[in-house]
Amino acid sequence: MTLPRLVLAAVAAVATGLLTAPTLPVAAAASCEIDRIERIVAVGDVHGAYDQLVDILRTAGLLDARMRWSGRRTHLVQLGDVVDRGPDSRKVLDLLRRIEGDARRAGGAVHVLLGNHEVMRMLGDFRYTVPGEYKAFTTGESEELRQAFLDGQPPELRDELLKELPVGSLEMRVAFSRRGVYGEWLRKLNAVVRINGILFVHGGISPVNAGLRCDAINAAVRREITEEEGKSRADPLHTLSGAEDGPLWYRGLAEEPDSFAPEAEAILAAQQASAVVVAHTVTPDQRIRVRFGGRVVVVDTGMQPQYVESGRASALEIQRGVFTAIYADRRDRLFAQPAPAGSPAATGR
Repeated sequence: MTLPRLVLAAVAAVATGLLTAPTLPVAAAASCEIDRIERIVAVGDVHGAYDQLVDILRTAGLLDARMRWSGRRTHLVQLGDVVDRGPDSRKVLDLLRRIEGDARRAGGAVHVLLGNHEVMRMLGDFRYTVPGEYKAFTTGESEELRQAFLDGQPPELRDELLKELPVGSLEMRVAFSRRGVYGEWLRKLNAVVRINGILFVHGGISPVNAGLRCDAINAAVRREITEEEGKSRADPLHTLSGAEDGPLWYRGLAEEPDSFAPEAEAILAAQQASAVVVAHTVTPDQRIRVRFGGRVVVVDTGMQPQYVESGRASALEIQRGVFTAIYADRRDRLFAQPAPAGSPAATGR
């Protein structure tokens, strides 16, 4: 049996009764096209930067001093990549899961989108997982559990398996499996959402996928991490969720030269969208970046300092057609776009 198969066997061996995290209610997959929302706040890659995320959500008026939802009818969009690179990703996941329900009860919403790192985690790719993330899953029985598994393996493989399975890794793998406390929730999330005619997606929509609307993208990605999970693990680069030009990995909208503007316009026209907000690619100056005359907004400003030393937390506010960058120390008005007919801004409501 190969090492990857042994690791998967470890997950199966400990899949019952390990997790102590509370199981919260999970809503069915929601519609990916929403209109008439008065205020949207978008946040890019978090990568385990829990304290920085809390600070920017408070600055944006979405959390109060007691960590309760205070955003009323605001729709918060988190554009994926909560996990990997930073130690507190479990705390971030728990926070987002909790305020998802709080916001809904207040008349608002929290849209957590899938990033490439969430899909990697669900498919068993732990290359970017840091020690603090494993530590968050350890219990008083973790050492004994790992040793019991290793003792049952061929002696010649144990040293290599020891490197593959740090303490807490078995519990983490179970938690992100299809029946795990986080894996079950993540597999019901969208990859793309369109609010007030504005697309939100982790990586971007490439020219090759411009004809795929959000419902088709979400259905394909969800299928790849559920019923087709085995195929996706075996060949992730040939899936929509793992392809370089797929919605979770594509960097063109952030990195192509200004001459790409006609292609960006064509992508948005095919999507029937007025603009697209993306993350995934850290902006050069770690400030929210507007491209192609306001058609593309890049919001990954390197929130996790262990990954981007000079990065900062940020949020993008969209209200009555005005796009504003929010930072801990200031707010920058970026641009305004005409309000779509029938929107609250257009009708004066």
